[in-house]
Amino acid sequence: MKIYFWLSCLAIFICTNAVAQQDKMLTLDRIYNSSEFRSDHQRSISWISDGEAFVTIEKNDAGEDQLIKYISKNNEKSVFVSAEGLKPEGSEKTLRIEDFSLSSDESKVLIFTNSSRVWRSNTKGDYWVYNFENNTLKQIGANFPASSLMFAKFSEDNKYVAYVHNFNVYKEDFKSGNITQLTTDGTKDIINGTFDWVYEEEFGMRDGFSWSPDAKLIAFWQLNASEIGTFYMINNTDSIYSKPIPVQYPKVGQNPSSTKVAVVNTVSKDITWIDIPGDAVQHYLPGMQWVNSDLLLIQQINRKQNELNIFTYKPSSNSVKKYIQKQKIHG
Repeated sequence: MKIYFWLSCLAIFICTNAVAQQDKMLTLDRIYNSSEFRSDHQRSISWISDGEAFVTIEKNDAGEDQLIKYISKNNEKSVFVSAEGLKPEGSEKTLRIEDFSLSSDESKVLIFTNSSRVWRSNTKGDYWVYNFENNTLKQIGANFPASSLMFAKFSEDNKYVAYVHNFNVYKEDFKSGNITQLTTDGTKDIINGTFDWVYEEEFGMRDGFSWSPDAKLIAFWQLNASEIGTFYMINNTDSIYSKPIPVQYPKVGQNPSSTKVAVVNTVSKDITWIDIPGDAVQHYLPGMQWVNSDLLLIQQINRKQNELNIFTYKPSSNSVKKYIQKQKIHG
């Protein structure tokens, strides 16, 4: 009789466990619309006080995001910006911090949230500034549609924030809220301050503009994708009916977008195009960096990606000089 008793218990256990496991069956919602299978990763870190401390994102006991400061030498922990400080006026919800950066004087924090995907990464979103001078939280580009700003960053003098919206570059005065549109020709074909599919695929490039150290100029890329054909991907997952997704995509053997770079005066809005030698379609411009307020380095690479030129550009004289010529790239 005992053996029958234990066999009955085992059968009940197996059946109960099978029913419980049915509730945990894999579904598309569990895989794609939840964070259940998301891998852990280190959230953004920003060093402050000349390396004496760093700031990172952590959750409080209520599961709300906040910024936490750690002293480097002893790991002493303190709240840098509380979850309560990250609640917009009139809202009960704390901002979810996806990324953040500090102004050069560390008086303000720029917070990226409510993001949406462009190509492979979530590079569109909303930006808010927390100001330590008066402990206030303010949204940048508040009158633009939600999740539509890209790559917002402080000027070195901490007076302005620049960003990309609808393929154009903007400057916003932090205190007054006045917005200046610095480029006006942006469309899905004329791309200012960000990149197309090719540059992200080949070089991992997304952020397409940079403040000069004196905040008088912004250097930016412009791509002309008007000659790029449309490739239609099929979305079979969002509905019982599939729908085509158009993507500007140059097939093998077709030309990529032409590319050029410019500097725009952040006061007069005058744009100066930099005359880089070489065909704008048959060369890429995969790098640009300010050395000082009157010296910009620009990288140029050929379509085969085996020759590299580096040019210098001086805004004061509008002069271009080849600095490194045709360095062979191996591998």
